[in-house]
Amino acid sequence: MAENETNGAEAAAPQQAPQVKMNVLAQFVRDMSFENILAQKGSSGDSQPDVQVQVNLDAKKRQPDHQYEVAIKLKVDSKTKESGSQLFLMEIDYAGVFHIENVPDEQLHPFLLIECPRMLFPFLRRIVSDVTRDGGFPPLNLENIDFLSLYRQEIARRAAAEQPKADA
Repeated sequence: MAENETNGAEAAAPQQAPQVKMNVLAQFVRDMSFENILAQKGSSGDSQPDVQVQVNLDAKKRQPDHQYEVAIKLKVDSKTKESGSQLFLMEIDYAGVFHIENVPDEQLHPFLLIECPRMLFPFLRRIVSDVTRDGGFPPLNLENIDFLSLYRQEIARRAAAEQPKADA
């Protein structure tokens, strides 16, 4: 009798989805530039900086199965608050190669543009801090980036761009 109860319990248990598997295979700086405009002008850095940061994300499938490349492209523009003159400009394209398995197709796009950048960001933040410090400025410690919010904004922007086409 106990044998039948066990089989019944196993049959009633819902099948679990396979566990998501993600490994970071590599991280690298694809491209980077840092222009110290303040030093080029021969000025002193006694003014308050106004720092603007632009973030773009990109993801693409790589040749081996289950491999994807995700890139964070950052543009950091620092100007003086008083006169608006340029202090420095930094552009960096930081990428990671990920091995990802068991993510449903409908969830893969958000996974690549939310979870993967979250994994890369602490390393990118460190590079930005080191480069700005080595460039003669106080280290720029970037605030955390809400990649979920960025993803939602991009989806809304794309939907708004498609709206006029649908109405025409």
